[in-house]
Amino acid sequence: MTEPTSAPNSRTLSVLVLNQPGVLARISALFSRRGFNIDSLAVGQTEDPAISRITVATSVDDRVLEQLTKQLNKLVEVLKIVELESGAVRRELILVKVRATPEARGQILEVVQLFRAKAVDVTIDTITIEATGSPEKLDALLRMLEPHGIRELVQSGLVALGRGARSITDRTGRSERLRPASA
Repeated sequence: MTEPTSAPNSRTLSVLVLNQPGVLARISALFSRRGFNIDSLAVGQTEDPAISRITVATSVDDRVLEQLTKQLNKLVEVLKIVELESGAVRRELILVKVRATPEARGQILEVVQLFRAKAVDVTIDTITIEATGSPEKLDALLRMLEPHGIRELVQSGLVALGRGARSITDRTGRSERLRPASA
C-alpha cells in the first residue's frame, strides 16, 4: 500500500551552503537530473561571507520534496535546508517597461502609486517601473499594466525568510562545519 501524497504545489526551500565555486551548478544539476523545474532561484551571501543562501521555488509533491531534500543534504557544501512555511515573508523585484502614450501616462503613474512602485525611467513613449513585493502583488500590478502594453519585463528570483525571531542560521551548527580541522 502506498502512502498518499499531496498534489504538486509551490514549495520554497531555503538552503544554506558554503560560499564556494560550483555549488549552485551542483544544486541546479540535481534538479535537472531528476526532471524537476526550478520556478525561481536567488542566491546571495548571508551575514557570514563564508555562507550563501539559495532560495529555490519549485512545484513538487511531498514525496519528491523529501527525495530532493535527501539528495541536497548529501552535497558536502550544503549546511542546512529548510522548507519555508506559507506565511514566510516572500519578495521579488521586477522592472517592467510599459508603452506610455501621452493619454495613458497619467493612468500608468496612478497604478504605479497604488502599488507603491517607482517610475525609474521615463521616455517619450515608455515608462520603466520598479516594484518590489510578494509574487501575488507583482502579478496584480502586471495585470493592471497589461492593457497599456508591456514592452519588456525582468524579474529577480524569489527571496524569503521565515517569520519570527528564529533564524535558519540558529540551527545550522555552522561553527562546527566551518571550523578548520586543526582548531
